[in-house]
Amino acid sequence: MLGRIIAASVIIAGILLVIMLQTTTPTTVGPVGLLAVFFLLYVIALGVMTELLWVGSKLLSGLGRRVVIMSKKPIQPLTLARSYYYSTILALGPVILLAMASIGSLGIYETLLVILFMAVGTLYISKR
Repeated sequence: MLGRIIAASVIIAGILLVIMLQTTTPTTVGPVGLLAVFFLLYVIALGVMTELLWVGSKLLSGLGRRVVIMSKKPIQPLTLARSYYYSTILALGPVILLAMASIGSLGIYETLLVILFMAVGTLYISKR
């Protein structure tokens, strides 16, 4: 069920973003429209990142089983829900960087702060 909701929201967000980008300009859409563009980009990035994490963890665990690795705890793939939790933080990073670049305040310091924010968020989710 969660997979269908994520897929549907990504498709709807993609369609709305294409419509919005084709019919409006940044000067005519106003601040709420710009917020909507960044929100739609976040939803698309969230869906793509969830899929990449979920499939990537399955591939990594399958590769770990094929290659004989002697460990006490074998690599377990992430569940779709857990991949979604991690993606909520990881998908926000590029959107924040894009928003900061659009207003002209993106530098090394700001990029490092966003990376630190993402690291703290993923650490929080992993301990949850």
